Amino acid sequence: MTPHMNTRRAAALAAVAAMVVVGVQTGAANAAPGTPNDGSSASRTTSPALTSASLRSAAIKSAQTDASSTAGTLGLGSKEKLVARDVIKDAKGTVHTRYERTYDGLPVRGGDLVTHVASNGKLKSVTKATNAKISVPSTTPKIKTAASARKVIWAGSGKAVLALETVKTGVQKDGTPSRKRVITDATTGKVLRSYEEIETAGVGNSQYSGKVDLSTTAAGSGFELTDGDRGGHKTYDLNQGESGTGDLVTDDDDTWGDGTGNDRQTAAVDAHYGAAKTWDFYKSALGRNGIAGDGKAAYSRVHYGDAYVNAFWDDSCFCMTYGDGADNKSALTGLDVAGHEMSHGLTASTAALEYAGESGGLNEATSDIFGTSVEFFADNATDVGDYLIGEKIDINGDGTPLRYMDKPSKDGGSADAWSAGVGDLDVHYSSGVANHFFYLLSEGSGAKTINGVDYDSPTSDGSTVTGIGRDKAVQIWYKALSEYMTSTTDYAAARTATEKAATDLYGADSAELTAVDAAWSGVNVK
Repeated sequence: MTPHMNTRRAAALAAVAAMVVVGVQTGAANAAPGTPNDGSSASRTTSPALTSASLRSAAIKSAQTDASSTAGTLGLGSKEKLVARDVIKDAKGTVHTRYERTYDGLPVRGGDLVTHVASNGKLKSVTKATNAKISVPSTTPKIKTAASARKVIWAGSGKAVLALETVKTGVQKDGTPSRKRVITDATTGKVLRSYEEIETAGVGNSQYSGKVDLSTTAAGSGFELTDGDRGGHKTYDLNQGESGTGDLVTDDDDTWGDGTGNDRQTAAVDAHYGAAKTWDFYKSALGRNGIAGDGKAAYSRVHYGDAYVNAFWDDSCFCMTYGDGADNKSALTGLDVAGHEMSHGLTASTAALEYAGESGGLNEATSDIFGTSVEFFADNATDVGDYLIGEKIDINGDGTPLRYMDKPSKDGGSADAWSAGVGDLDVHYSSGVANHFFYLLSEGSGAKTINGVDYDSPTSDGSTVTGIGRDKAVQIWYKALSEYMTSTTDYAAARTATEKAATDLYGADSAELTAVDAAWSGVNVK
């Protein structure tokens, strides 16, 4: 039976609905889906709650005001509280409110949930990271605690336990900054979860995007790489440093770089261009105003370290960072790399998929999916859209890409399909399952040529999958991510989330839902 919110909650939700309706009515939120695979701007069939920072803040504040009664309606314990983090109203009027949870004042890791409420205030369903009861006998640790540790409730592995959470910073073997989060049982001292929070894209040697238009800002007698059209995004030169922001990139005549790594501005051009195209893709295809949906830009840092062959997103600075490659002249600023990195920020702002196990693979795949989508959206003649990840950075020195979405195992390590041990793989390899799903959903199985690139995508069960087009596949994935996935979503739960998203968007008897099921079966996610 579908429960009903109390009168106060219904009124609050009605207020939220009133605030967010502008987000549905503005732009192309209700436009018909575009032509599949046409590489054009994808019309959006799902819309974020807000079209301005003030509307977003008001919607979240309204949800938080009534969080206590919402917790009661959901049957949470007396020591549990909800903290509203995001609000989305979709094209059908359903309001999706994302909450973090606390217990006796302590953060509950793996306790996040999303309520799905109709415009009349009726609770349709709830998506939870865990169904386990949140309760612990004591909030006093039995083991010695470090000064830097904070007490949390760990609910990511089933039964809730009191835990200690620490963050250790340093440097990884390849020179990437390290911020490792460790969660330890506060009673036994057992490490419950340990994972790296700096989210990388891969390694490589070269990248160019050709001649592009940049949005810059006049400053004094010259110009600076500040994009006033997209939340004030700035691009900085770290000058081979590894901290801070370095120097804002400036120029005298508003003509930037020379297309080679010999000119320091070239890396900044590609990074600035990639950030702009990602912002535009989010707004046009997803109806999202910036990474966090609040209209605020991230920033980019280029020329990180000495001969650093990687790029990474760091949510703590809300920024993208790019190395210069082994020769310090081949910056890893590819268009799909930029889209990939910024999309880690998108994931952190929505489902917050934990960067470990199967949820970590889904996190990485989400960045590949949107990075690829940015590349198609940009319609750049020098870097045409494809289902290859990092194909311009020559990671292997022989022109082959970092990852393949049509058959992930072609990279020598990624998984084509789900198996019981897939969550034990590095997240860049376990991502293959979702990458393959997305390709199958978009283009279908078998051999084909798209934008001059040959693909031949198999299925794990030998079935034939008919694609629905990338534009629709993107809408399904985004809706699933932003409304139905939680921090601990695994592949089975991702299937459920995308099924719900497809049903919401296209109907319970739709070809799109049938294709979602077929694509997941094709990668052995039952």
